[in-house]
Amino acid sequence: MKIYLIYYLIFINIISFLTMFIDKKKAIKRKWRIKESTLFLLSFIGGSLGVILGIYSFRHKTKHIKFTLGIPLILIVQVLLFIFIKY
Repeated sequence: MKIYLIYYLIFINIISFLTMFIDKKKAIKRKWRIKESTLFLLSFIGGSLGVILGIYSFRHKTKHIKFTLGIPLILIVQVLLFIFIKY
């Protein structure tokens, strides 16, 4: 069961990171964008590390406090839940 959780987290974080990359490229080209609610959903379902890496790798959404504070907060809550459930 643990191995499936690890595979899931790797997968969802890769997807989250790539989604941030795609959204940044679309922002540069002034095209249709990915909804912020989608980015938060990806974070909420386990992709918060991928979104954080995307924020700082692509310098995307760095001026939005809800991203620079909100996504790390989601990650902290997820880590605490993982620790709490594990023990």
